[in-house]
Amino acid sequence: MMLSLFKPEWLITDVLRVFVDNGSSVNVIFKEALVQMDLHEYRLEAVETALFGFAGHVVYLEGEITLPLTLGTEDLRKTVVTIFTVVDAPSSYNIILGRPTMNEMRAVASTYHQKIKFPVRGQVEEVKGDQPSSRKYYGETVRVDQKKARREDKGKVVKRVEEAAKEREVHFVAEEEQEALEIEPGKHIRELAGILPQVAEHKLNILPGSRPMKQKKRYFGPEKDKVIDEQVGELLRAGHIWEVQFPTWLSNVVLVPKATGKWRMCVDFRDLNKAYPKDCYPLPQIDQLVDSTSRCELLSFLDAYQGYHQIPLAHEDQDKASFITSGGTFCYVVMPFGLKNAGAT
Repeated sequence: MMLSLFKPEWLITDVLRVFVDNGSSVNVIFKEALVQMDLHEYRLEAVETALFGFAGHVVYLEGEITLPLTLGTEDLRKTVVTIFTVVDAPSSYNIILGRPTMNEMRAVASTYHQKIKFPVRGQVEEVKGDQPSSRKYYGETVRVDQKKARREDKGKVVKRVEEAAKEREVHFVAEEEQEALEIEPGKHIRELAGILPQVAEHKLNILPGSRPMKQKKRYFGPEKDKVIDEQVGELLRAGHIWEVQFPTWLSNVVLVPKATGKWRMCVDFRDLNKAYPKDCYPLPQIDQLVDSTSRCELLSFLDAYQGYHQIPLAHEDQDKASFITSGGTFCYVVMPFGLKNAGAT
């Protein structure tokens, strides 16, 4: 397959040996190809991450370069501005086209037919590959990757990332904003206690005219009341709930058996959920999530252990998320399980 790249001087260079990889979250151009195109002295954007090949070896990156890329024949050409990750490694290919470019071109690839099709000005353009050459170059690449995987130590990438983090000013959450937890004697971790309302906040959006509902208190018996009191006490100590006296809405708690044989306390928010519309926020596709992290050095996970308690509940809605137990009446100040639009938030 052949495509064209525009140099900074706007001279067109045709590039052969292009590998289309729908499983790659980045576009790759090999340094040897840049040298042959007289682009090796062009300024690259720094990148401090690394790539892992499908054979398991680590590939360190030279940087990123942005170039206009053209695919198609003389009559039906399509050009997109493409970010390439520059790799200094032996390869049978000059360029690897990943999902970012394929998605932007709205291209569909067929490995069986060795073709790519994409729309251009209301028509469909077709680019053909060469099957014998494809088998040859692919076989060479697999052999090179397997040899490289046996030689390299994966631990080098950890050292390189750590050194890069020391050279830059990396902002971490202050210790006073974290909660220290002892996981084993002498071993501690720090957990982020919550996030600011300016970052994320859950709102109920109660429909105007909705009549507040107060459920009649349910009785569970001494054994289950003890379980409820223990879990309410944990929520109080964590600051996730407050005691309230005059709630506008009131729900009952429900005990749900866990797979471990223990009980989990939930709140029956069915009446409250009927009072506001469903937020049909679309959940992202897994390939979109992977692509969005392709150029990130660090990945942060919001800990949703036993609840969405890191996300605050809007102040004006806290009394609506109230529940009653044998020990008193409480309201959530953070987003609990059971709310209709918690997933969307």
